[in-house]
Amino acid sequence: MSGSNRLAGLKAKPKDTTAAEVRRVDEVGEARGFLDRTPRKKPGRKPSPRTYQLHPKVFPEVGEAIAAEAERVGITQGQLIEMMWEAYQRQKL
Repeated sequence: MSGSNRLAGLKAKPKDTTAAEVRRVDEVGEARGFLDRTPRKKPGRKPSPRTYQLHPKVFPEVGEAIAAEAERVGITQGQLIEMMWEAYQRQKL
């Protein structure tokens, strides 16, 4: 590569961003086959209502017991914790 920079003489020019100018540019682009590239709806699954995360520090035997019980019952650990919370709420009344 030579030491010359072919882009050194270029200068940035501010673009006209009025609504009318943006609309005109969009129309010209669409007439020439350019597609609208504005972001679309996010693909994939809808978010779960269970979005709150807990990261409790428990003794290993407690964590293993919770994991084993959830596996035995066929639910997630989060669902088991929710059931335990409901039982706690009923008991404290």
